[in-house]
Amino acid sequence: MGERSAPDWLTKTIYAHRGLHSPGVPENSLAAAEDAIARGLGIECDIQRSNAGAAIVFHDWELDRLTDGKGLVGEKSTDFLLGLSLLGTDKTLVLLNDFLRFVAGRTPVLIEIKSKPDYDVDASCAEVAQALADYAGNHAVMSFDPRVPEWFASHSPQTCRGLVGTDSYLNGFEHMWRDASVIEQADPDFLAIDHRDLTKGEAASWRAAGKPLLSWTIRNGEDWVNAARLADALIAEGEALA
Repeated sequence: MGERSAPDWLTKTIYAHRGLHSPGVPENSLAAAEDAIARGLGIECDIQRSNAGAAIVFHDWELDRLTDGKGLVGEKSTDFLLGLSLLGTDKTLVLLNDFLRFVAGRTPVLIEIKSKPDYDVDASCAEVAQALADYAGNHAVMSFDPRVPEWFASHSPQTCRGLVGTDSYLNGFEHMWRDASVIEQADPDFLAIDHRDLTKGEAASWRAAGKPLLSWTIRNGEDWVNAARLADALIAEGEALA
């Protein structure tokens, strides 16, 4: 692993999970980004790819929960995706380029690149890196998939990069954050850990070594109190941000 420090800004804010979403303000929308900025919060957002490889700010692999469309995001054209309404509102999906242009450095952004064990995540990394090439605002990339920080370490080493970790959510990457060989190869600048797993020894050891430890998803006051003791910055939503 390389010896370098994560940027100071990384742990100086609370991050709104998928933006500050609320009824009528869908997650990962420009409106959720604007409301987070207005509250002085950072923004965590998610990236999926269209069938043309474009980086779309969207969380789910499927369209059904959040839009008026159906099917897999990765099977749809960019134009089709950008024309979909989010949760019955007038808000639509946006390209990462347009999302960043809208935020315009007003608050830090954590970009989670979605992946699966058999997914071509390198293509997502390359698309995100291209979108970030001329972006001057504070930003970091992260993923459950250790191939993401590894890719950025090799191809865009100036980009702050993190590994997202969980033992409590089954997604194909569970437990990897506690594997020393995975950490060595991925070379992340920070970890972002499921709040239910903050008491694991590896989380404490990471933080004791002076490395930033973020935690997600904080949804209520009790979780906030516990996570604030054990992590350096929180990714929160709902009641926790009320």
